Amino acid sequence: MRIMGIDPGLHITGYGIIDVAGNRIGLIEAGCIRTGAHQQMCQRLNTIFTEIESIVNEFHPDQFSVENLYSHYRNPETAIIMGHARGVIFLVAGKHQIELAEYSATRIKKSLSGNGHASKQQIQKMVQSTLNLKEAPEPVDVSDALAAALCHANYNRHSLKIGKL
Repeated sequence: MRIMGIDPGLHITGYGIIDVAGNRIGLIEAGCIRTGAHQQMCQRLNTIFTEIESIVNEFHPDQFSVENLYSHYRNPETAIIMGHARGVIFLVAGKHQIELAEYSATRIKKSLSGNGHASKQQIQKMVQSTLNLKEAPEPVDVSDALAAALCHANYNRHSLKIGKL
């Protein structure tokens, strides 16, 4: 199974693709999509759409894993803006008929570190360790995307074990 984890952002969208075969997990590709602050919203969203679709066409993921949208009540505008980026990602998933799973940030962190409130640096180190990388993925948007993919891989393995009982 090939899972593409995505950390949606309007300025930086991180992505990471892993292959899962039994208990083996391998990194296929990881990186980020950057948009310019000087661009209009429609241009930024088009860049995210075009790049995610290009990655899908090249690597053919079976599933997407994306962090749930969360915002403090003090900053609802941030949630709305992030919702735009997520909408574009969901559109790519729908267009290519890719199954999409959403997980809360605390669930992703707990899945990797055992602590739902782990720091970004802790998650980077756990991603590095899990994927046996020489260095922690940079920027954190990439490690967050890989963490989402790894969380989904863990969920799939757990649900398969439950199904076999």
